[in-house]
Amino acid sequence: MPRADDSVESEGRTPRMLRFIRSPLARKIVTFNLLALVILVAGVLYLSPARDSLVQQRARDLVAEARLAADVFEVRLPRNGPVSLAGGDGLDPAETLAALDLPPGVTARLYDPRGNLVVQRAGPARPDPVEGLSQEAPRTVLTDFLTGVWQALFRLVGATPAPDAPAGQEALSGELVQRAAQGRAVVRATEDASGRTIFAVAVPILQGDRVVGVLQLVSSGEEIDALVRAGREQVLQVFVIALLVSVGLSLVLASTIANPIADLAAAAEAGVDGSVRRRRSRKVRIPDLSGRPDEIGRLSAALRGMVTALYQRIESNEQFAADVAHEIKNPLASLRSAIGTLRVTQREDQRQRLLEVIEHDVRRLDRLVSDISNASRLDSELVKEEEEPFDLLKMLGNLTDYLGNEARTKGIEFITDMPPEPIIIHGLEARLAQVFVNLISNAISFCQEGDAIRVWARRREDRVLVVVEDTGPGIPEGALTKIFERFYSERPEGQFGNNSGLGLAISKQIVEAHGGVIWAENIRPTDADVTSEPLGARFVVGLPL
Repeated sequence: MPRADDSVESEGRTPRMLRFIRSPLARKIVTFNLLALVILVAGVLYLSPARDSLVQQRARDLVAEARLAADVFEVRLPRNGPVSLAGGDGLDPAETLAALDLPPGVTARLYDPRGNLVVQRAGPARPDPVEGLSQEAPRTVLTDFLTGVWQALFRLVGATPAPDAPAGQEALSGELVQRAAQGRAVVRATEDASGRTIFAVAVPILQGDRVVGVLQLVSSGEEIDALVRAGREQVLQVFVIALLVSVGLSLVLASTIANPIADLAAAAEAGVDGSVRRRRSRKVRIPDLSGRPDEIGRLSAALRGMVTALYQRIESNEQFAADVAHEIKNPLASLRSAIGTLRVTQREDQRQRLLEVIEHDVRRLDRLVSDISNASRLDSELVKEEEEPFDLLKMLGNLTDYLGNEARTKGIEFITDMPPEPIIIHGLEARLAQVFVNLISNAISFCQEGDAIRVWARRREDRVLVVVEDTGPGIPEGALTKIFERFYSERPEGQFGNNSGLGLAISKQIVEAHGGVIWAENIRPTDADVTSEPLGARFVVGLPL
């Protein structure tokens, strides 16, 4: 995993595992993953569908066994003679019950129709061992501990017996015998005081259609409890394994998320913490995690881009401030010199000339301050203003009508060439109009009487090109890449000081804010001879549609 940059070295000195433990995000990831696993396992154990199925199956088996035993009694009953199980008339209850092969753990009780116990007999305590069948599920300290924890939780949040449930086995037996004496089989499953499952079934013994007795079988559900406990222990064992795997994977996942975000946050905080700035003079550097193919990689790349843009803006502002100071010093120096000379000059014509110089420099300073103010506000205004669709050709037509008249008054031929179809673009109409005013005004200022200016536009697939051409002196080759810099100016003689050198720089800033491009080139008689004298200058603005 990429390490943090030196700019977050104090954060990097903290052990990564300690940083991970302290991370709220990492703790949330681990907690939520474990919570989902715990809810899943608790739901499986609480619902216990396997136990319910085993209980139903055991109850059916016990009913079948009780009916078979009752059939034995019914077969031995006389067909028409009187029968009294309590007095032994017509049937020997003890002998018949002794002849039954009771399953292990089953107790048989014989009642007369009034519910009086006649005789009872218990089957063997344990089944005979059978090769190939496990008598008891293996137990371990871990499973015993987990089972104890689960039973405690189950007693804490588990369901309580219904209020009308029998309080003990005697009440249960009495209820079952009473219902069975009415001629139907009844089965119940309950728990004793120790929590073991108890099954009780009562079936009537019939002589024809008359109930002469009730046979009750009571069986312990230890086998079912053992099977359920074994299943629960297996679930808990799998839960422990899944818990360890989930924790491990959560730690890995959280570390791949929390640690990089902590590095990014520490680097970002270093840029706003005053104490860090005083302690470290180096730039704030965001860790480079852009190689990661996920959102953290995108976040790292975005933060690095933002920091780079911020430092570029700071450097640009610093350079702009230095350029402003330099540009202002020139007219101030001229003013200082003119005022000093004015104090000692006696001739009126020289004093008048010096006053003209002072007035020119004051106008130059005023123009410079105004352009600087506009340029400094341009960034924020470009962000605040809302772009709207407008017809570019209509806007150009209004500009060329006005500026074309100005050019013609100077003897300059002004030509426009626009397509017939309107061109709709999204942008700031007023700002783009400022761009084309600057370009056309520059062309007019460089042209003399007899020259020509041509403004034309063409649509090219997903963008539109607007071109301003003139037949002036052209642009010096060394200035083609400089004319868009702030305060750079290549003016004809006699126009010095009439421009701040910010017009083209502002135009470039506006065009690029719209996602477009602007460049300048010379018009030559042939492209094969780049050393030939230019026939004029060409400015091209490309804007997206």
